[in-house]
Amino acid sequence: MNTFLQLVVNGLGKGAVFALLALGFVIIFKATEVVNFAHGSLVLFGGYLVVVTKDALGWVGASLVGIVSAGLLGLLVERLLLSRSRHADANSLALLTIGVDVIITEEIVRRLGVTLPFLGDAWDAKPFRLGGITLFRTHLVALGVAAVLITAFWLAFKYSNWGVAMRAQAENREAAALMGIRSSRVTATAWVVAGLLAGVAVLFIATQDFSGAGLSRGTHSIALAAFPAAILGGLDSTAGAVVGGLVVGIAEALSAQYVSFDFSKSAVFLVMLVVLVIRPSGLFGTRERTRV
Repeated sequence: MNTFLQLVVNGLGKGAVFALLALGFVIIFKATEVVNFAHGSLVLFGGYLVVVTKDALGWVGASLVGIVSAGLLGLLVERLLLSRSRHADANSLALLTIGVDVIITEEIVRRLGVTLPFLGDAWDAKPFRLGGITLFRTHLVALGVAAVLITAFWLAFKYSNWGVAMRAQAENREAAALMGIRSSRVTATAWVVAGLLAGVAVLFIATQDFSGAGLSRGTHSIALAAFPAAILGGLDSTAGAVVGGLVVGIAEALSAQYVSFDFSKSAVFLVMLVVLVIRPSGLFGTRERTRV
C-alpha cells in the first residue's frame, strides 16, 4: 500500500509538470487553432539559457533568464513566422512549427555536446521519508509551483481583459474582431505564456528525480509527452490540460512499477487512445473534430 501511495504522489508531481506543458499546447490552440509542435524546442531553449548563465547569475537568476527567454522565443516564432502566414491553413502552420522545432532542437543539442547538465539545483536528488513513504522534493515542489501557476492562469483567463479576449476569439474569431478585439495581440500573448510555462517545466524535467538525465534530446522527447495529455483532456480545454497532465503522470508512474519502464512510455498513448475511442473530443473538449 505504501508503494502505491508513493507512486501516486510522485506521479502527481510528474503530472503537474505535464499539466504545465499541456496547458501551453491548449493556450496556443485556443488562440490560433494551430498545434504547436515546436513546444519541445521552447523547453530546450529555456533550459539551455539556464545552463549558460548559471555560473554568472547563480541558479535563481539563471532560472529567471531561462523562463523569460523561452517566453520571448515563443513570441519571436509567432511574430516572425506565424503572423506572416496567418492566412495559411492550420495544418500548414502546424507543419511550419515542426520545421522550427527541428532547427532549434538540433542547434541546442549541438551546442550541448556530450554534457548533460542537471537544472534542479534547489531541490533535485533530496528525497525524504514521510509516514513510510519516500517522496522526492522535485515532485512536491513541481506540484506546488504548478498549483500556483495554474491558479494564476485560471484567474487571468477568467477575469482579465486578455482572458476575456482569448475566450471570445476561441468562440468566434470573426465576431471577436468585429467587437474590437485585436487577434494579433491575443495570439502573441498566448505564445509568450506558453513559452513561460515551458521555461518553468524544464527546471523539473532535467533532474535526476524526474527523468534521471540532464538537459538533452531526451528532455525534448519528455516534453512532447505532454501532447497526449492535451489531447486526452481536450485540445480546446484548459481544465482538460490540467486533468490530462495528472492522468499521464500517474499512468506513467504506475505502469513503470507494475508493468515495465519501457511500457510506461507507451502507456500514456494507450490511455489517450482509449479515451478518444470513448469520447473523440477528449475528456473536457467541446470540438468533435480537431484539426492537427
